[in-house]
Amino acid sequence: MRKQERADAILRKLHELYPETACTLDIDENVFHLLVRAVLSAQCTDVRVNQVTAVLFKKFPDYEDFLKAGEAKIGEIIKPCGFWKVKAHYLYEMARMIRDDFNGEIPKTQDELQKFPGVGRKVANLIVSELFGIPAVVVDTHCMRVSGRLGLSSGKNPAVIEKELMKILPEEEWAPFGHRMVDHGRAVCMARGPKCSECGLSDLCPSAEGADAKKTDGKKSGTKKYGKGSKGKKA
Repeated sequence: MRKQERADAILRKLHELYPETACTLDIDENVFHLLVRAVLSAQCTDVRVNQVTAVLFKKFPDYEDFLKAGEAKIGEIIKPCGFWKVKAHYLYEMARMIRDDFNGEIPKTQDELQKFPGVGRKVANLIVSELFGIPAVVVDTHCMRVSGRLGLSSGKNPAVIEKELMKILPEEEWAPFGHRMVDHGRAVCMARGPKCSECGLSDLCPSAEGADAKKTDGKKSGTKKYGKGSKGKKA
C-alpha cells in the first residue's frame, strides 16, 4: 500500500475511533486565555493547566490585569504548573508585548505569535487553527510519536513532520488530525508499552508488534481493536 493510500485509510479509521475530538485545553472567546494555557502546558498536564487557569482568570481576567498584578502574584497562582518563575515572566512579558508592540490586539499569524516568549511553532499553530480558522498541524510529542510509528512522518524535527503531514492530509483535517494523535497516543499508543494487540490501527501500522505475523497469519479471532472514543475534553 502506498503512503498516501495508507494515510487515507488511517484517517478514516481515526474518525471511527475518535469521532468527537477536541483540544484538551479549555477554550473560550478570549484569545489571550488560550495563549496563557498553551504556555503553561509545557511540562504540565492539560488537566492541571485547566484547573489552575480557572483560578488565574477569575482573579486576572485579561492581559491588562496581568500587567497590574506583576510576575510575583501571577507566579503564586501558577506554581502547580511547574517552572512557575520562568512561566510567570513569560506571561507578564507576553502581556506587555500585547500592550506595547501589538496595540492591545493578539496577532493572527504564526510568525508574529512566535515573537512571544514561550510560544513556538506548535503553540502558534494551535492558536491560529483553534481561534482564527487557519488550517495548521499542531505537532506535539504525541503527534511526533504516533505519526512516526504509523510511518506517516520521519525523524524528530517538528518542522519537518509538520510539512510531511501537510502533504498527505487534506487542509480541513490538519488540526483534527493533531487532536486525534493526542487521543490515540494517550489511549493506546503510549510512549512506553503501546497496546499494539488492542490497537484499531495495527493492521495499518508498520511499527505494530507482530505486524509481520499478522500479514502471514491474518487477524486473530476474538481480539478487540479499539481506541477510546473522545467525547469533548479529557486528560
